[in-house]
Amino acid sequence: MPDMIEVMIDSIRVHLMAPQRVVVLKQADAERYLTIWVGPYEAEAITVALQEVEMIRPLTHDLLKNIFSAFNARIKRVEIVKLQDDIFYGNIVVESDGREVHIDSRPSDAIAIAVRAHVSILVHQSVMDAAAQIPEQDMPESSSSPRKDAPVSPSEEGSDRLSVFKDFIDKLDIDNLDDKDKPDSPSTKS
Repeated sequence: MPDMIEVMIDSIRVHLMAPQRVVVLKQADAERYLTIWVGPYEAEAITVALQEVEMIRPLTHDLLKNIFSAFNARIKRVEIVKLQDDIFYGNIVVESDGREVHIDSRPSDAIAIAVRAHVSILVHQSVMDAAAQIPEQDMPESSSSPRKDAPVSPSEEGSDRLSVFKDFIDKLDIDNLDDKDKPDSPSTKS
C-alpha cells in the first residue's frame, strides 16, 4: 500500500447555505486536508460514532459492522481510492476466510464504518494530489504587515445607486431634528 496515505477526521462542518455537510480529513503526517461533501445523515452517523453516543438500537452503520462480525469478516481499513468527475470512490477492506475483500462503498459510509470499527482511513496518493489543500499555501510568503492600497473609486453604476441615498440624506433637515423632540422648544409651542 505504498500509494496510500493515512488520514484522520479533522472535523465535520455544516454548509450554511445547503443541507450538505463536509468531512475534513487531515493527512496524518502533514498539514494537508481533504474535504468530502456528505449528506446530513452520513455526517450524523459519523458524528454519533466519534462522540461514542450509545443508541438504544443499532444504526445502519452499526448494523453493517455487526453483520461483518457475525460472518467472521474482520474490517481491516477503509480506503478512498478514486476521484472522478468530482465523485469520490471508496472501499471497505475486510479479511474473510484468510483473504482480503474490497467492498465498493461511498466514502461517507466507509468513514462511518471506520470510526465504529476503529480502523485506519487511507486515501490514494492520486486523490490527495488532485483534491487536497494546504492552508498556508495561499498565504503571502513575507511576514511584513499587509500593505494598504489606495481606496478604490466606485464605478459609475455604483455611484448612480449611491446617489439615491445621498439625495435622501441631503433632504433631511438635521438641524431641526433635535428641536422637534424637545417639549419646550419654540417650534412646538403655540
